[in-house]
Amino acid sequence: MKKIKANLKFFLSRVDHSTQLTAVSLIVMLLSILIVGLIRGSVAGYIQAILIIISLILFVYLFLLLGEKAGKYTNNLQYRIDRGTDNSFVEYPLGILLYDTDKQVQWVNPYFVEETGFNPSNSMTIGDISSELSSLIDDEEHAGNKTIQIDDKYYLVQVQTELKVIYLMDITHYSKIEKRYEGNCSVIGQVYLDNYAEITQSMSDRDISNLDNYITNELSNWASEQQMFLKRIDDDHFFIMAYTGKIFDMEKNGFKILDVIREYTSQQNVPLTLSMGFSYGVDDLHKLNDEAQKNLNLALGRGGDQVVVKEIGEKARFYGGNTDPMEKRTRVRARMISEALQELLKDSDQVIVMGHSHPDMDVLGSSLGIRRIAMMNNTSCKIVINPNTLHSDVSRLLGMIDEDPDIKKDIISPAESEEIKTPKTLIVMVDHSKQSISINPDLFRGDNNKVVVIDHHRRGEEFPENPMLIYIEPYASSTSELITEMLEYQPKNKKAIEKIEATALLAGITVDTKSFSLRTGTRTFDAASYLRSVGADEAVIQNVLKENIDSFIQKSHLIETITMINGNMAVCFGEEDKSYDPVIVAQAADTLLSLDNVEASFVISKRPDGRVGISARSLGNVNVQVIMEKLGGGGHLSDAATQISDSTVEDVKNQLIAVLTDSKKKS
Repeated sequence: MKKIKANLKFFLSRVDHSTQLTAVSLIVMLLSILIVGLIRGSVAGYIQAILIIISLILFVYLFLLLGEKAGKYTNNLQYRIDRGTDNSFVEYPLGILLYDTDKQVQWVNPYFVEETGFNPSNSMTIGDISSELSSLIDDEEHAGNKTIQIDDKYYLVQVQTELKVIYLMDITHYSKIEKRYEGNCSVIGQVYLDNYAEITQSMSDRDISNLDNYITNELSNWASEQQMFLKRIDDDHFFIMAYTGKIFDMEKNGFKILDVIREYTSQQNVPLTLSMGFSYGVDDLHKLNDEAQKNLNLALGRGGDQVVVKEIGEKARFYGGNTDPMEKRTRVRARMISEALQELLKDSDQVIVMGHSHPDMDVLGSSLGIRRIAMMNNTSCKIVINPNTLHSDVSRLLGMIDEDPDIKKDIISPAESEEIKTPKTLIVMVDHSKQSISINPDLFRGDNNKVVVIDHHRRGEEFPENPMLIYIEPYASSTSELITEMLEYQPKNKKAIEKIEATALLAGITVDTKSFSLRTGTRTFDAASYLRSVGADEAVIQNVLKENIDSFIQKSHLIETITMINGNMAVCFGEEDKSYDPVIVAQAADTLLSLDNVEASFVISKRPDGRVGISARSLGNVNVQVIMEKLGGGGHLSDAATQISDSTVEDVKNQLIAVLTDSKKKS
């Protein structure tokens, strides 16, 4: 009886609720018929009762038999599930590792040993297996579904930090497919011969033909080695189609083709350089071509002799750019820019001109030059100056300018510039091309801004969107030099440049060339000669540029901290709790270059705004712009800077030394 009850209970626990109700209903019905038959008391009633009893016995027997079979099936299924679970934990093709709070390996399943080759001993830690895996455990926020490499295999890792369990799935096959896909995506490139027109204009046809043959052969061989398609589409322009894998390989080598062509042509006294722009990251070839052209323009805007590689939607990567750009031998572009600016002035109701947030002499001089050009074209112009960010030399010159009421009324504050701006206002950026470092970055907010960029620094990735006119010449000594040339092509029937304006422009050139000792070319002296001829006063410039005693003491104090890195790079730094004027820091960097065996100088200090700044200078053999870009800054090959927020002078010093050491290793 106990067995029957047990079987019945087991069976009822294994069948669904509807089946239980059906069986119970059938039993109740049979018992009802039996009771009715017994009540009648007739022979037929007894026969009926006997048959019902037999049927009931058969039904119960079959019911119990079915329960027994169901029990065997369920037991077998449960056994297989339990056995499968146990086996999967040990033998399933999934690496399993248990560890403790000290990252000691406590247990691994056989598959883990088979896959990785690590058979942990009592003292083995996770770091012994993979430092990447150990770091992943520490980063609880990103501990799930990460791919790591152990030896030559790739694993998808899942970490359960609360249970201290690591699961590794071998995805080497899929990773290889992914890497093959990533290495075979389409890349479009543009190649430009930077100074081809300038070099060939004085060459004979035979020499030009020889140069063309060399360039074509060298680039064709290079393209063939890298499995690229190369097509010459103009005298100085080539088109490239390539695979991403090959571009990545060339990035590792720094695009040595630039050095090969530059060095050979220099030996032939025809120094030719290349610029390239590459784009990848989407399947739209038309968009890739447009982006490649933009990247080429970026390379040219930075002075040429370099390569810009950019995945669409990501930051650009720069290679080359280790030589100073060659000065152009023609003024045609200056005349064209001057005429283009005149057309823009005709369509504008006014001009607002401003430089970078801490204006120097070049900013003030070029701003006054743009104001004079606007007036020559019957357009009003306002100069934005923040009196709270001026150095002593700029303040002295502004004091002299204040004596001229016509100029004084056109100098406004950042707040006033926002009040007078209209949709037809032309915004001119001088001596910089990054909106974020402008005197008033808020002036660029809103749509349909009309922007002109005039600068002599190498162009960075941050740049105004769709500017109306771009005049960036990294070969020039200063922005004041560029604007002085433009002044010479303005209407002659208008009032000429005034003496104080010419003096400010010449002061801008003087400061940026370190009194005509650095970055000077024939065009620089031509511009200075023109300014002298229209009244620029060198005596005023000397008085304005005089250094006060406090600044001299601060500069000397910074120089006292000099530390030599890599044998030819001087690094100086200020105190953590003392801020320095950026101009003093720049002057200290300039002074360091006058010392023996110093090819490049870097001065680190706390700025008045709380950030830590680096002012970098070079004699030309070291590209300080590339170094500063690695720390978030930029500038010129021989004159660059950066500002770093939320950091200390010591931290920034260590970052700089790491970059300098890494650059030395790569070189």
